[in-house]
Amino acid sequence: MQSGKHSTGLSSQFMYGAGEFFNGGAFVIINAFFSVFLIKAIGMPAALAGTVPLIGHFWDAVTDPVMGNIADRTSAKMGAKRFYMLIGSFATALTFATLWVPFRTDRPVTMFIFYVIMYCLFSTGSTILMVPYNGLLPDMVDDYDTRSRFSNVRMIWSTLGAMVCGVVPTLLITDTTKTTMYLRCGVLFGLLFLVTCLITVGGTWENYHAPVRSKMISSFDHAASAFRSRSFRLFIGIYLTGQCGMDFVSGMAVYYVDDVINGYQNHYVTYLMAALIVAQLIGMLIWGPVMAKTSKRTTILIGAPIRVACTLLLIPFSYEGASIYPILALAVGIGIGNAATLTSIFAIMADMPDVDELITSIHRPGVVSGMSTFARKISSGLSAWLIGILLTAVGYSEKLANEGARQSAFTQKGIAAIFVLMPVILCVLLFVFGYLFPMTEKEFNIVKKEIRRRRGEDSSKATPEEIRVCEKVTGMSFDRLWNIQNQWVGNRTHGKEEN
Repeated sequence: MQSGKHSTGLSSQFMYGAGEFFNGGAFVIINAFFSVFLIKAIGMPAALAGTVPLIGHFWDAVTDPVMGNIADRTSAKMGAKRFYMLIGSFATALTFATLWVPFRTDRPVTMFIFYVIMYCLFSTGSTILMVPYNGLLPDMVDDYDTRSRFSNVRMIWSTLGAMVCGVVPTLLITDTTKTTMYLRCGVLFGLLFLVTCLITVGGTWENYHAPVRSKMISSFDHAASAFRSRSFRLFIGIYLTGQCGMDFVSGMAVYYVDDVINGYQNHYVTYLMAALIVAQLIGMLIWGPVMAKTSKRTTILIGAPIRVACTLLLIPFSYEGASIYPILALAVGIGIGNAATLTSIFAIMADMPDVDELITSIHRPGVVSGMSTFARKISSGLSAWLIGILLTAVGYSEKLANEGARQSAFTQKGIAAIFVLMPVILCVLLFVFGYLFPMTEKEFNIVKKEIRRRRGEDSSKATPEEIRVCEKVTGMSFDRLWNIQNQWVGNRTHGKEEN
């Protein structure tokens, strides 16, 4: 395993961030086109189509915690996380392409089972790749500001991924009822994801940490114990509400443009996604320095209200034949607001293993990242499921969709309401979680200092203010911190299987 001095300059940041091209882009394609593929091209009922990714992500309830534990337990010459990322790069590329294999039958349940299996395979490949990736940065650098810079470049890559994956498929899939167009798109992007992930594997490193000695059967207990941390609980709230808000935007964009505005053939989806994502990329360049000069929560408190305001202003323009220009202008505002919140999310994620270590006395970024990835995948699955349920509730007809016919006026208004109101509700919750989040650089440095004390590397005594900060950040009393039993849920004693 690699250790020692490494460059933390722009080239290292660039190669670290490249892996986010997959995470930022793959789910844009899936959110925007997978249900469209199942409903309009394959002919699956909307409620069943929305349930496919939900079941796939519940499969993550098994794979993500296990993968986090495996990553923390493994010792490898190239670094355990990079080793699994190498495997995951190939697995993800292959399974993403097979998601779009056409399988038609007169029996909807048979189609449903086939695509559930395909989605579970893809989800497993994504787990092998993303759980180690999300836990990699804490093992690369320790400094708060340096982590912020790496995370900001990662988010730029995420936006590039979203840009390419949000625009190019709309150019490749010119007819939403043709299955071959989806498959061609899936193969192309599977290869792109493979290349960018391999850049990250080749251009990063891991500082040595002794592998955690734990049993595989303990994976779920360890994973659940990550929620002991108050900071982690609030971070999960930030992560899910921020990302799910954009899930509804990307997941409903095709329906909104095609069935409400009636502008799909005029390439309005391409324009809308381009406006969102180009604005998001520009926003990353703006909000990165703002976050560096303030805190990782400040940009959330700025970005969430921008997203709410611009989304609500879409209401007067949500009708057939509406001008695309005010919609694009508001999309720019949504993209800039989303950049502000995204900039913070992954920067905060890198700090969560440190809070967890203060609580448990164990360095376990794999467990923490595994639970983060699991929660995100479950939320993404719930978003897709809820979109399917809400479409069914407003009377969406897959038969009319497959025939290329217009939906009813009631359904069109329902689609517009889903597209606007769901992101607004989630962004309001995002603001609340961001307001409550207790960590800035000051608190982070106190946490790191207390960890050094507990390791015996700092002989100073904690001040009353430092004790108060540790308790606020962890949500636990000071005398209960640094206890190996905190890695379990409840108060059970599990012997000495851990280090």
